[in-house]
Formats: sequence, structure tokens, C-alpha cells
Amino acid sequence: MTPYAYLAIAIILEVVATNALKATDGFTRLGPSALAIAGYGAAFFCLALALRSIPVGAAYAIWAGVGIALVALVAAVVYREVPNLPTLLGMGLIVAGVVLISLSPN
Repeated sequence: MTPYAYLAIAIILEVVATNALKATDGFTRLGPSALAIAGYGAAFFCLALALRSIPVGAAYAIWAGVGIALVALVAAVVYREVPNLPTLLGMGLIVAGVVLISLSPN
């Protein structure tokens, strides 16, 4: 599997875990709590595999930028937490920064 595939899986797992964290209700609900903990653990494992080949700065920038956008998207759909215009603009700037970092030579 390619390093970017591991990074993509890590991001998806982190998005699932973060949204499950909201559903834990302060870790009072067992199912979502277990999903959050397992999701973060698996996400960090996949991130570690990706970091074998991807520079940490680039990997973390991609992880953070894509993760922010996906968490916001899932939260808008699942929890009806629709971001306002300044939030959307800020996320757009983050994604633009990720693109620039990804395109720059190591």
C-alpha cells in the first residue's frame, strides 16, 4: 500500500473517531467511546506507517487540513452543525495551505 493510501486511511479513521467522540456524551456511552478510542489508535498507526515515506510536516499538514474539512462536513450532515461564513473561509484557507505545502518540493 502506498504511503498516501495509509495517510488517507488515517484521515478517515480520525474523522470517524472525532465524530464518535461527540457522540460519547463525555465518555458516558460505551459504543461511541470504544469507537473513538479504537479509531484514534488505528488512525495514529496508519499515520505512523505513512510517515515512513512522507515528510512529517507535509503529512501533518494534509492530515490536519483534510481532517478539519471532513470533520466539519460530517458534523454538518450528522449533527446539523453548519459552519458560518467566517468558519468556511478559514477552512478554505487551511485547505489552500495544505495544497501549497503538498505541491512544494521537500
